[in-house]
Amino acid sequence: MRIFQTVLRLFLGTIFIGAFSIAGNAQPAAAPASAVGQNPAAAPVSAEAAPATAPGTPAAAAITASSVLQPALTQAQATLATIKTDKWKKGSVRDEASQNVAALLHDLQSNIPTLMTAADAEPTALSRSLPLMKHLDAFYDVLLRVEEAARVSAPSEQITALQQTMLDVNKARNTYDDQMQAYAATHEKQIFELQKELKAQQEAASKAKETAAVAPAPCKPATPVHKKKRTTTGSSTTTAKPSAGTPAATKPQ
Repeated sequence: MRIFQTVLRLFLGTIFIGAFSIAGNAQPAAAPASAVGQNPAAAPVSAEAAPATAPGTPAAAAITASSVLQPALTQAQATLATIKTDKWKKGSVRDEASQNVAALLHDLQSNIPTLMTAADAEPTALSRSLPLMKHLDAFYDVLLRVEEAARVSAPSEQITALQQTMLDVNKARNTYDDQMQAYAATHEKQIFELQKELKAQQEAASKAKETAAVAPAPCKPATPVHKKKRTTTGSSTTTAKPSAGTPAATKPQ
């Protein structure tokens, strides 16, 4: 499918950012008719966000799966209900086509509505749309087998109706694939921007930490030392030393 690669990158990016919270146009591989009648596994719940809008701008309503696919699937159900394989040429081709028509009608009534409801609940969630897209690939493959068998055994009017139904279903599913690819690209861009912002914040924090570790601590000015002055009391006396050149007094004899 065309969006598998984008989805893989999207999920890997989501794991990387943590708290910050498709491939070519090839036809799907052949699937047995019995696969269409099986119940698909329940799709996991996703926390995918809708594409971001500019601040102050009301968010546009997301395109739902039913709005794109339901008209073509309703027409397919009506066409298949009118197929009368008893008017086809007898043989194994007719027998296999009859089983495939019954399986397709059962799928349209039982399995596809459940998947469609899940996808409509979260229109931009890839985890809800991918099971539906894969199931539609198998549905289209079996429908293709019925059309090929009709060209061999069915009346011309039934061939024409089946061919038109095939074109309508294929166009609808391709349109839905393109829509989901656009949603995936939007999510991927959001994740890239978040990764870029997270990396910038981490680098800024690391640089600030390194700067703080290298910067020297500020020096405090030295505290001046004050010498205490010597003081004399009232009872103490001081004796003056004679200055140079003055004869010392002599005691009388």
